Amino acid sequence: MRINAKERRWVIGFAVVVMLITTLPYLLAFWSQGQNWFFTGFVFGVEDGNSYIAKMLTGSQGAWLFRTPYTAFPQSGFLAFLPYLLLGKLAAPPGEHEQLVVLFQLFRWGAGICSILATYDFLALFIEPVRLRRLGTAVASVGGGLGWLTVLGLQALWANRLPLDFYSPESFGFLDLYGLPHLALARALLLWGLVIFLTHFQDKSKTVRVILTCGVFWLCLGLMQPLTIVIGWTILATFLIVLGIVFYWRKRRGAQPDWTMLKQGIIRLMGIGLISSPIVVYTAIKFLTDSYLIQWARQNIILSPPVGDYLLAYGLMVPFLIFGLKRLIKDRPVNVYLPIGWLVIFPILAYLPYNLQRRLPEGIWVAITVLAVASFIGEGAAWVRKMPAVFSLTFLSTIILMAGGSLVILKPSVPIFRPADEIKAFEALSAKVTPGQVVLAAYDTSNALPAWVPVRTLIGHGPESIQLAQIRPEVEKFFQSSTGDQERIKLIQQFHIDYVFWGPTEQALGDWNPDGFAGLTSIYQQGAWKIYQVSGYSP
Repeated sequence: MRINAKERRWVIGFAVVVMLITTLPYLLAFWSQGQNWFFTGFVFGVEDGNSYIAKMLTGSQGAWLFRTPYTAFPQSGFLAFLPYLLLGKLAAPPGEHEQLVVLFQLFRWGAGICSILATYDFLALFIEPVRLRRLGTAVASVGGGLGWLTVLGLQALWANRLPLDFYSPESFGFLDLYGLPHLALARALLLWGLVIFLTHFQDKSKTVRVILTCGVFWLCLGLMQPLTIVIGWTILATFLIVLGIVFYWRKRRGAQPDWTMLKQGIIRLMGIGLISSPIVVYTAIKFLTDSYLIQWARQNIILSPPVGDYLLAYGLMVPFLIFGLKRLIKDRPVNVYLPIGWLVIFPILAYLPYNLQRRLPEGIWVAITVLAVASFIGEGAAWVRKMPAVFSLTFLSTIILMAGGSLVILKPSVPIFRPADEIKAFEALSAKVTPGQVVLAAYDTSNALPAWVPVRTLIGHGPESIQLAQIRPEVEKFFQSSTGDQERIKLIQQFHIDYVFWGPTEQALGDWNPDGFAGLTSIYQQGAWKIYQVSGYSP
């Protein structure tokens, strides 16, 4: 792999331009908020976005271990989401939420640039022409599938499901850059680890260097997304298995393959696995023994869509991929078996019987792009050489995502924005609470509240609010006039509720008025928003 200074300047410039473009919708949202609305800081995936800010806020309050604010059940703490906890320590009142949003954006920029740089480095292992490296980097970073066909009225192709390129960061790359910095940095570290392994694969003198460097990279990767370490191990193991099969086949045909190189690769993989395994082992043990994490895992279900959705996601690349495979096998007889092996295990990863199966094909789009772009190398078929422009179709879904999001931003509404009076109520509550106290509110309010106030809620986040299916109806009943006072008292005592938040969202759940409920003292009222402090009830 040879990357000169001019190439490096181009990829850095490209990364900066991409991150600048992805920042424009955020700036537009800040401009649109006005006096009546407050921008949450997120233009998509707002529920998860609020949870990232909430994690940062717990970090600003002194936390070093992750304890979700979206449940009132006890937690022992868990080494996870460390980047957000650390970033939170850089913020302090006043204007803490605004500081946290800015810190998140800085993290997004840094992680996004690293992801694009790593993608270019990975492509450069297989693609020699600079123009094709640039094309591949653009496609792998901001390209998508055929989801854009939905705007032409072809939703039936997906049976009215959402196309993968509009919601799955694992399947492509743009959503990571747009608003999921921990996943963007995780991909960067995954790819750089693969680059280190392949760059020195045939150099037997670099074993210790490869093991230490790749091992440390992937140990750091575990702080972003531990599951991606396992994916990295699987990719390298598959590469070595495929290479072993190729070597055996060549031996049967009379060749003399370098078995020592293969054995050296196995030793390196074992060493890398040993160095990068502590956080994987720790995470596995915690999810097997921690009562909160066991319940979290049970309801954290991210399944892969039907096979047809993947075919629509990657179908445009298939003809080019076939030609690229032939070209790379001819020109790169060893390294090429890594993306080939990655492609072979893709269906297995995507449909492994595991509750996070959609996460497992992380980065497969990069491998597909490498093989597809390789079809333009050298003297391939004439029709192939004339069709790099077809790859521009991969950018249509990204354009639709950003354009559609920008149109929504121009008309402020929940959840991307919160009512300004609600934020005033949050700030008033923040001045009164002790960090970690429990607030009862509707699901929508409970999701946003911990991003502004260092409190816990009973519900508010799909996976993190354990027993959500059982507790959410109880919360909703609390605000209904048909519910008996004893039922309300039971809920207050069960979860040690300290405050009750009563705004338009809670009022929409029923016609109950907290003013007539003994044991609640009004401590804040402005417009439709009221906050009550609980007193007189002990468990």
